[in-house]
Amino acid sequence: MVQYYWYPGGYPQQMPQQQQQMTPPAQPPTPPGRQEESYIENILRLNKGKLGTFYFTFENNKEWNALIVKGYIEAAGRDHVIISDPNGKRYLMLMIYLNYVTFDEEINYF
Repeated sequence: MVQYYWYPGGYPQQMPQQQQQMTPPAQPPTPPGRQEESYIENILRLNKGKLGTFYFTFENNKEWNALIVKGYIEAAGRDHVIISDPNGKRYLMLMIYLNYVTFDEEINYF
């Protein structure tokens, strides 16, 4: 964009433009031994194969608004988790409906 200013003599003069280079902010160093951040999908991935009880709720559903699934973690993605119950039934559930998970054993966190 060109900017003008009035010179004391009365004639408009083009103002010199300065180019500013934007540099991205420096990222803080990752602590040693820490592989992933503690997002829920990463915690579920670290506990793949463990038996857990998953509590889900669904808004605006007149037939049912809650579901409890007890099963093994098969996989977890950014927006979903795949659970298989002891009878072999598999569930692909969206993380937005997940309230919390309980485990009967120690949880792998890091």
